[in-house]
Amino acid sequence: MSLEKHDLVHEFPELRDRIHQLKTTDAHFARLFAEYHQLDHEVHRLEQGVEVSSDDYLEQQKKHRLALKDKLYSALIA
Repeated sequence: MSLEKHDLVHEFPELRDRIHQLKTTDAHFARLFAEYHQLDHEVHRLEQGVEVSSDDYLEQQKKHRLALKDKLYSALIA
């Protein structure tokens, strides 16, 4: 079980400027980014045991986080 956070700037440090640009100019990207950040925080807390959930719920949230990351990455490289 990984206990590291997966925030986008750490995942894609080479795209830091592009992330900032899209967060400030693209409302859809900013909404997805905020959702991803909240979900990453939740997954991290679940993995640490700060919050309790079923394994199925945790896996579902991880899959949702991955889907959001894919959408965000697509926007970043477009």
